Amino acid sequence: MKKIKYFIIILIAFSMFSCTSDGGTSVIDLRVGAVSNIEKDTNLDGFINLLALEAGNDVQIGFTINVAQGDVRSLDVVGFYFSGNNVYGPVTIKSGVTSFPYTQTLNQNELVALFDELNTINDMVVSDKLLVTSKLYLNDGTFINLFNDNGTRNYGGDVNSSVQYTTNITFPVSCPSNLAGTYSVVSNGTSTDGAPVNNPLVNFHYTVVVTDNGGGSYTISDGVAGVYIDWYSVYGYTFETEGNFTDVCNSLSGEWKDLFTCTINLTGTVNSDSTLSIHWENCFGDVVDAVYTRQ
Repeated sequence: MKKIKYFIIILIAFSMFSCTSDGGTSVIDLRVGAVSNIEKDTNLDGFINLLALEAGNDVQIGFTINVAQGDVRSLDVVGFYFSGNNVYGPVTIKSGVTSFPYTQTLNQNELVALFDELNTINDMVVSDKLLVTSKLYLNDGTFINLFNDNGTRNYGGDVNSSVQYTTNITFPVSCPSNLAGTYSVVSNGTSTDGAPVNNPLVNFHYTVVVTDNGGGSYTISDGVAGVYIDWYSVYGYTFETEGNFTDVCNSLSGEWKDLFTCTINLTGTVNSDSTLSIHWENCFGDVVDAVYTRQ
C-alpha cells in the first residue's frame, strides 16, 4: 500500500499545479533577475578525452554562451574544476563579453593554464570534470554570480530545471563512449511491495532505447526497463519513466526519480562483449539486476 499512497499524493499535487501555474514566467524564479544559456559545441568532443591525453594527442572542447533572460550589459565566462573532493576555481575564462552569442574553444594547454592546481595534463584523471558557467553584469549596476565560490549553484530549483536555458555545462575527464542504440533487457529482482504478482521477478524481457546526449551522458527510454509496469500497474503505473546514466571509462552511474518521487540509483559496467550489466535500486528497497544486449 505504501506506493499507492505516494502515487495519490503526486496526482493531487500535479492537479493543483495545473490549476495554479500559467506555464509562463510564473515557473521562473524571477529573483534571479538574469540567466545565461550555454551549449556545447557539437562539432567537438563533449568531454575531455583521457585516452587522447594519455597518447600525447591534443584535445579541444568548445561552447557557445548567450543571454537567455534579463537586462545584461556584459558577462564573464567562469570555470570550476572538480577533482575528487576538491573544487578549483572559480577562474575567469573570458571577461567582459558584450557580443552574443559568444563562442570559445579550449585546448589541453589552455585548460591546464586556467587552474594553478593543474601543473600538467597528467593532473587530469578520470572522473574529474570542468564546469563552465557565467557571471552576469546588469545594466542597473548589479551583478549575479550563477555559481558560488565553492562550486554550488546560486539560483532556485525552478531555474535549474528550466527547459528554456542551461546555466552551466560540464566536460568530464573520460573515455570515448558509444553506447547508444536499442537494447534487449533481461531483468531479475525483488520488490518490497505486496502488490506485484511476479515477485521475485525472473528473466523479465523488455526493450529500451538508449540515447546519446554527448560527453558520455545517456538517456534510457525506460530507466527500469518495464519492471515498474509489470509490478505497479495495479497503482496506475502503466507508462515508461526516463532514466539516465553516465559512462566514465566503462563504469556506469545514474540517478533519477520515479512518479512516486522515490529516487532510483543505477550502477553498472560495460562488459567485454559490449553488453551492459545494470544494477538499480530505489528508496523503497526494490532491487533489480539487468543485462542489456544491443540489438
